[in-house]
Amino acid sequence: MFEKINGGVTAAKGFKAAVTAAGIKYKGRTDMAMVVSEVPCIAAGTFTSNVVKAACVKWDKKLVEEAAPVSAVVVNSGIANACTGEEGFEACRQTAQAVNEVLGIPENGVAVASTGVIGMQLPVDKLKSGVKDMAPKLNESTEAGTEASKAIMTTDTVNKEIAVSFEIKGKKVTLGGMCKGSGMIHPNMCTMLAFLTTDLKISRELLTKAVRSAVDDSFNMITVDGDTSTNDTFMVLANGLAENEEIVSEGKDYDTFYEALFFVCRSLARIMASDGEGATKLFTAHVRGAKSREDARKLSKSIVGSNLSKAAVFGCDANFGRFLCAMGYSGAQFDEKDVELYFESKKGRLKVFEHGVPLPFDEDKALEILKCSEVTVLADMNEGDASAEAFGCDLTYDYVKINADYRS
Repeated sequence: MFEKINGGVTAAKGFKAAVTAAGIKYKGRTDMAMVVSEVPCIAAGTFTSNVVKAACVKWDKKLVEEAAPVSAVVVNSGIANACTGEEGFEACRQTAQAVNEVLGIPENGVAVASTGVIGMQLPVDKLKSGVKDMAPKLNESTEAGTEASKAIMTTDTVNKEIAVSFEIKGKKVTLGGMCKGSGMIHPNMCTMLAFLTTDLKISRELLTKAVRSAVDDSFNMITVDGDTSTNDTFMVLANGLAENEEIVSEGKDYDTFYEALFFVCRSLARIMASDGEGATKLFTAHVRGAKSREDARKLSKSIVGSNLSKAAVFGCDANFGRFLCAMGYSGAQFDEKDVELYFESKKGRLKVFEHGVPLPFDEDKALEILKCSEVTVLADMNEGDASAEAFGCDLTYDYVKINADYRS
């Protein structure tokens, strides 16, 4: 069991954060954040599936693959450092070098991340100055973590952070995190940066296993616009300062940690989906009774990924044929005569399709359900016992407006 608490990346013991307005692209707001652990951490992570990977993704991927102890993360918003060649990779190195100079952390112990416009070179001098400005400001307050979650935002309308606590053999353990993401979001990682910190003591192998599994059913199940980013980065840092007996094998302690980890990942993923560019609603597809988990995942992703489905949710149009259509081209094989389809929200549940034929339903009730800020399409396949959830948002006029002038 775990308890949700206030905080984010500074909630766990030994983690500090700071921010600065480096002027990388934005004016009048913070655009750099740094998170530092008092002691080196083991790190696990997953990264974009896009063949075109940002320089920072390549840098961090190398750190994780080489099992380097990580003590700091530096993040900038405004410029993505993607499609920037060797100059972009050098910007990562010089950022890490700046951290080494002011904090004494080895260069290969510094993770870096960027988000923003693709194809622009980072102003390295501003990055280095930003690091030097943040170093003396580092502190462990809840406010410092919150400010870090704000500094990494681009088109996000809200900052995204969460923290939980739980016990491992009588020791209190804390897990907190922050993420950003609003557009260029699609399953198999998305335009998201997410960083989780924990004072748990756990083996690298089990942390890696837990991270990969948790991401699969959380961040990899969200979509806003069908575009998989060049910069997706999700990292978890564990410094062991909770002083619990190290978790080195699966069992009750591992399960306790995993439950908390999945809750944090799923919660952040849902917040991210609901804050999709221009969005007014969180749009969830819940598929149950599928033949296999793979089929359930395909079906739910297809429903929330359909532009026509997303537009129907925006317009509060109970046009259930759009959702069935999306299911039909998902790649999952099923018999439509087995399917039951429902709309649901806090205003109730309404069945609209059953065993191959539409059902007469109350249009006013459907409208009431679809007007809510969180709307779910429930598909019961009646062919097995597998289930899955995917998270998205409605497609609005503002999505086009935001992305038509993104560089300005």
